[in-house]
Amino acid sequence: MQAAPVRATAIPSFTTALRAVESLLMSSGQRTARRNAWTSVLEDRRRAKDRVEAQRVMEQTTLVARP
Repeated sequence: MQAAPVRATAIPSFTTALRAVESLLMSSGQRTARRNAWTSVLEDRRRAKDRVEAQRVMEQTTLVARP
């Protein structure tokens, strides 16, 4: 007696499944808007970090320059 053939199917990751559901529920315009919004958030965070670093450098420069 021969064993039945086995079929291996990869189970999608949670992220892959979530993206599939998102693509079904949202139009492409909404996905693009969400992606653009997230990119904007990341850019704002980067600018804030740069601003804090520039402020720190200016304060150190001012302290060194004083007699």
